[in-house]
Amino acid sequence: MATDYGQSYGFLDEIDEIDEGTRRRRLPTGLRAPFEGRTWREFGYVLLGLPISILLFTYAVTMVSIGAGLLVTFLGIPVLAAGLAGCRGFGALERMRARGLLGLEVADPEPLRMRGNGFLAWIGAVLKSGTSWRTLLYSVIHLPWAVFSFVVAVNFWAFGWALLTYPLWFWLFPVYGGQDGLQLYGDETHHIYLDNPFEIGVTALVGLLFTLATPWIVRALTMVDRVMVHGLLGPSRLATRVVELESDRGVVVDTAAADLRRIERDLHDGAQARLVALAMDLGLAKEKLVEDPEAAARMVDEAHGEVKTALQELRDLARGIHPAVLTDRGLDAALSAVASRCTVPVQVEVELAERPAPAIEGIAYFTVSELLQNISKHSRATWAAVDVWRVENRLMLQVVDNGVGGADTAAGSGLAGLAERLDAVDGILVVDSPVGGPTRVTAELPWRAERALG
Repeated sequence: MATDYGQSYGFLDEIDEIDEGTRRRRLPTGLRAPFEGRTWREFGYVLLGLPISILLFTYAVTMVSIGAGLLVTFLGIPVLAAGLAGCRGFGALERMRARGLLGLEVADPEPLRMRGNGFLAWIGAVLKSGTSWRTLLYSVIHLPWAVFSFVVAVNFWAFGWALLTYPLWFWLFPVYGGQDGLQLYGDETHHIYLDNPFEIGVTALVGLLFTLATPWIVRALTMVDRVMVHGLLGPSRLATRVVELESDRGVVVDTAAADLRRIERDLHDGAQARLVALAMDLGLAKEKLVEDPEAAARMVDEAHGEVKTALQELRDLARGIHPAVLTDRGLDAALSAVASRCTVPVQVEVELAERPAPAIEGIAYFTVSELLQNISKHSRATWAAVDVWRVENRLMLQVVDNGVGGADTAAGSGLAGLAERLDAVDGILVVDSPVGGPTRVTAELPWRAERALG
C-alpha cells in the first residue's frame, strides 16, 4: 500500500506541475515578458556589452595604431597581425557570449589558410583573412552601439521598476520642514512628493507600462547585436557559399555514381541476361532446325517473346535516364505519360509559358516520377494530383494524394535522397504528410529558361 500511495502522490505532483505550466501559458505574453528567463538573459547581454566593448575597442585601436605607426619599420607588420589575431580571439568570446545569452548559433568563421609554415606564413594568413578585418570592424563600431543600448536598457528598466514599486517605498523620501517647523509631506507647491493615493496609483501605472515595454525594447536592441555578430563574426557569405557548393558537388557526384551503378545493375541483371539467354536459345534452335523443325519453331517463338521483353526493359531503362518525350514535348507530355503508368488516377496540370533548362526539366521529371512511384507502392491512395507552375524565378512542383500519410524525409527513405538531389541545385523539398493523410509534397527548383514553348 505504501508504494501505491507514493505513486499516487507522485502522480498528483505531476498534475500540479502541469496545472502550473498551463496557468503560465494562459498568462498573456506581454505580462510574462518581464519575468521570463529570456528577458533577463538579454538584459544581462546588454549589461556585459558595455565593459566588454570598451576593452575590445581599446585593445583594437591601440594595437592598430601602434602597428600603423610602426609600418615604416618591419615591426609594424607583426604588431598589426598580432592585433588582428587578438581581435579574432575576442570575436570567438563574443560568439560564445551570444550563444549563451541570446541563443544565437553562429558558425565559426573559416580558419586561417597558411601557405607554408613559420611565423611569416602566419602573419600573411592573418593579414589576408577577411575574418580578421571584419572582427576589427566589429571591435570599433560595437562600442557606440553598446553605450546606446546600455543607457536605454538600464534607464528604461530602472525607471519602470522604480515607478512600479513606488507605493512600497515612497515613504522613504526625506521629509522637509513646513510652516512653524511642522514635518509635512508636500505643501502647496506639490511638485516633488507624490503622496496621495491618486498620484501614487498613477505613478505605479506608468511604471507598469514602462516595465511591460522594456523587455521588448531590450529585445529590439539585442536584435541589432544579433545582426552584427552574425554578419561580422560569423563566416563570410562567400565562404559559406563555397562550402555549400562543395557539399552540393559531392551530392551530385554521389548521385551520378549511384545512377551509373543502377544502370549497370539493370543492364547486367535484366536486358543483358535476357539477351544472353536469347542467344543460347537461338543457337539451340539453329541446331534443331533440321532434326526437329517444330521444336525449333517453338524455341524461335519463345526467343521472339524474350526479344520483346528485353526491348521493353531497355525502353524503361532509357525512360528512367531521360525520356525522349521529355526532350521532344516538355514536362506536360512527359508527366502525363508518367501519370498514366501510376496505379491510381492522377490529374496533371502544367502551367508553363516557357521551358526551363534541360537539367532542371530532367530533375523535375525525376522528382515527380519518384513521388508517383511512392504513391503507387506505399500510399494506398485512390487519387493523386500533380501541379507544375512558375513563381518568378522558381519552378514549383506539387504532388498531392489522399493516402494514409506518414511520409517523412527524416526516416531515411527515398524522400531523403530526393531532398538531397534537389538541394544540390539549390532546390527545396517540403513534405506535409500527417498520419492518416493527405500527403502534400512541394518541390521548388531554380528557374533557368531554355526557350519559349511553341
